[in-house]
Amino acid sequence: MTLLPNAQADLTFFCGARRACWHVLTGAAAVVLTLLMTACTDTRYYLQSVGGHLQMMQEARPIEQWLVDESVAPALKQRLALAQRMRSFAVTELKLPDNASYHRYADLQRRSVVWNVVAAGEFSLTLKTWCVPVAGCVSYRGYFSEAQAREQALALAATGLEVSVYGVPAYSTLGWLNWAGGDPLLNTFINYPEGELARMIFHELAHQVLYVKDDTLFNESFATAVERLGGERWLQLHGSPTAKNEYAALDGRRRQLRALALATRLRLAQIYKQTEVQNSDKASLRKLKNQTLQDFRDDYARLKKSWGGYAAYDPWVAGVNNAALGAQAAYDELVPAFEAVFERADRDWPRFYADVKRLAQLPRVARTQALQQMVVPHATR
Repeated sequence: MTLLPNAQADLTFFCGARRACWHVLTGAAAVVLTLLMTACTDTRYYLQSVGGHLQMMQEARPIEQWLVDESVAPALKQRLALAQRMRSFAVTELKLPDNASYHRYADLQRRSVVWNVVAAGEFSLTLKTWCVPVAGCVSYRGYFSEAQAREQALALAATGLEVSVYGVPAYSTLGWLNWAGGDPLLNTFINYPEGELARMIFHELAHQVLYVKDDTLFNESFATAVERLGGERWLQLHGSPTAKNEYAALDGRRRQLRALALATRLRLAQIYKQTEVQNSDKASLRKLKNQTLQDFRDDYARLKKSWGGYAAYDPWVAGVNNAALGAQAAYDELVPAFEAVFERADRDWPRFYADVKRLAQLPRVARTQALQQMVVPHATR
């Protein structure tokens, strides 16, 4: 994940622009209807989802009002104006949806909009999934309350799972709530460096182009590809030399850490394959696993030294486990394949989206295999 220098843990490592994007997968009406129809035992979770989102929407007001408000700091006005230029660029250059999203702003007075919980087994990189109405199954669970997220993490850990909790600066309602004002800009990411802010906006809008039920890997890798390609294009056409240099430094570190995480995942995957052998020695496997994670931390320490001590990734690395590595993979694994699809479409955005939508029509395994065949195995950026 990479968080920017002023963020709590540089989560841009996850999905490029500091997000690990938790999506409100149903509107309030859909959730309430589900509760009535299913006598759901997880009422508390759905109610906090609805309440948290409605509170955020109540805090949001049109950008125009912020820009003319004399009590608003000039620096914030400049960032909001920049975000609006990026929003227009998303429509005209990247052919992303032109709708109500990101034309309002809310200051939530906290560092994250939601907190994600992910979990995996002791000898597995496969994330636990949760299923919700309409949107299907996803490999994370988001909470508007950090305390509730950590409560859920403790409950999962008590069952023997490895867990990771991380703050999320933005999420997408997938375009389903544009009638109610759409997704707002938030204080949780508005002050990101220019290139990262652009990527954030483009990523979330990409989810409004396409969302496939039950396939976090496909959805997040697609949106991450859009954010990378779109962010680079924004900087190429509109970025100042300072913004370009800042982005190059951030993205360089991000790519190096992603490559290190990928190598670690591959080593762990080989170790975990041995658990499929009957009567395998779990103690020996556990020792190999722990050594692999320690090697990762040691390699990171050397990377950090080469970065001049840049420490934004420290919290994530300190707590790295199967859950954290599995979540990071969801935002990165198929990105090179989607970038290959973009090149095959002659870098034409409407053609690219049409090609991706055709892939989405395939069964899950078939579409993943089709994407993997487009690039050299394990290629990464």
